[in-house]
Amino acid sequence: MVIMGRGKIEIKKIENTTNRQVTFSKRRGGLIKKARELSVLCDAQLGLIIFSSSGKLFEFTSEDNSMQEILARYQKATGKSIKEYDNQCAQEVRHEMLRLRDQTDRLQASIRQYTGENLTALDYNDLNELEQQLEVSVDKVRARKQQLDNLRRKEQILEEQNSHLYHSILEQQAAAEHHQAMMEHKVEHPMLEHFGLYATDEQARNLLQLSPLSPQLHTFRLQPTQPNLQERGLQYPDLQL
Repeated sequence: MVIMGRGKIEIKKIENTTNRQVTFSKRRGGLIKKARELSVLCDAQLGLIIFSSSGKLFEFTSEDNSMQEILARYQKATGKSIKEYDNQCAQEVRHEMLRLRDQTDRLQASIRQYTGENLTALDYNDLNELEQQLEVSVDKVRARKQQLDNLRRKEQILEEQNSHLYHSILEQQAAAEHHQAMMEHKVEHPMLEHFGLYATDEQARNLLQLSPLSPQLHTFRLQPTQPNLQERGLQYPDLQL
């Protein structure tokens, strides 16, 4: 068990593949960083070899050294030859290859059985188990499809609501702009409101045509009521109405 700054971490294999890969990348980087610091600070010659769980090789050597030089120095210092381990390594590699091949064959056979192939080698119990697995898979597919259909319907509803809100906002903006334009027009021409009230009456008056008066009504003579004015024969000009 390793005690970290934030808590205790139990040293055991990480079962989750993703978490294991992330941890491997972080720890590998930290290990290589420490090896580089050790090489520079202490002027040490070192070589670091790392194989991931998938078999990928990572290596690091100190400056001015190669991995062949480090291995040759190791053989000279220990008196052991790398060839002594060739047979053992070959057996381990062969065993690992057989295990992976067997696992691959079983997976391929299982896939073919799911598609309806190679069913003759299965007994009643195996067929029953395969049927149950297929039913579970079909139920999962249907549930997933139903979720996607619901999401699509919700998406369509949201798009319609968005379109409705968009048009409503446009209408409100147009109404606000029209109202603002009317207010600005009233501020610039305040007297047009009063003239506008009489526009209809004035047009009606213009449409009305007065018929000409009879000649007898064109001229009126005013007779003075004072006798002295009548005697003197004063005359007044005709008054035109």
